[in-house]
Amino acid sequence: MNKSDIKLSLLDLVTIGEGATVSEAIHSSTELAIAAENAGFHRFWVAEHHNLKDIGSAATSVILSHIGAKTQRIRLGSGGIMLPNHAPLMVAEQFGTLEALYPNRIDLGLGRAPGTDAETMHALRRDTRSNGMDFPEMVTELQTYFDDIKPGQRIKAIPGAGMHLPLYLLGSSTYSAQLAAARGLGFAFASHFAPDAMQSAIELYRQNFKPSAQLDKPYVIICVNAVVADSQQQAEYLATTELQKFRNLGRGIETLLPKPVDNMDTVWNPYEKQRILTQLRESLWGTPGVVRQGLLSLAERTGADEIMLNSWIHDPAARIKSHQLIAKAWF
Repeated sequence: MNKSDIKLSLLDLVTIGEGATVSEAIHSSTELAIAAENAGFHRFWVAEHHNLKDIGSAATSVILSHIGAKTQRIRLGSGGIMLPNHAPLMVAEQFGTLEALYPNRIDLGLGRAPGTDAETMHALRRDTRSNGMDFPEMVTELQTYFDDIKPGQRIKAIPGAGMHLPLYLLGSSTYSAQLAAARGLGFAFASHFAPDAMQSAIELYRQNFKPSAQLDKPYVIICVNAVVADSQQQAEYLATTELQKFRNLGRGIETLLPKPVDNMDTVWNPYEKQRILTQLRESLWGTPGVVRQGLLSLAERTGADEIMLNSWIHDPAARIKSHQLIAKAWF
């Protein structure tokens, strides 16, 4: 597979690092999007999360609107909007507004998970009895709002109607793979934190794909964590932020995104080390050449049409440089 056939994109969570404010995190993410556009990346997606101390992307459409005003060409979207947290009409109106502001640049990636803990989920959804089981019906309703207005249609998304926004379903299991296949939508798999079901989900999606008005064949996006630096040692040092992040998640510890450390063995125990390295086995840390080869291997194993990079890097300047280095090696 030729690397030129595979698009490279970015996922961002507006991470708030130790010593930084939310305003600084938003500014850093905006600077990252500008740098990504200049480097040749295809998309810049922002993920909805709530009640997480180190993530500032809760108001996803607001963040995207701000970044859209600072960029010119790069596609922008959600990776994703957690649809059961919202009324589909409001999602259609928000992303219809984004499409009106930035024509032919907006994607809408949708997730079924809450993007938060159970208590916050209740605060967001009020009625949590469906537990996301009505997700297919919500996707159908959302698609209706982006379709052309039909005679007698009483409820319309203004803006949104007739925009036919491209939809992608996000997943870390086979559930969304099946739904994306049935609806003929793009499918993005979260191998950056849930690699176990990656191959089975992709195979299920491709085997059951039904062409639609959006796509005539399957389209697979694979998301992975990546840290690139001038040396292997420096990349692995920067990656200790990612390792600490997942250690903290496992322990239920709330902190801002931690600074890197010289020795992870002073931070985690042997059980945590094994668990985290297994969970993050698709992560790529190294020089541009090392990460490029890792991405090519991932593309070969999955047949991905696009790879989306997520980076848990504490220093905003190092995060921008990481993406610039891989872009230079890739494009």
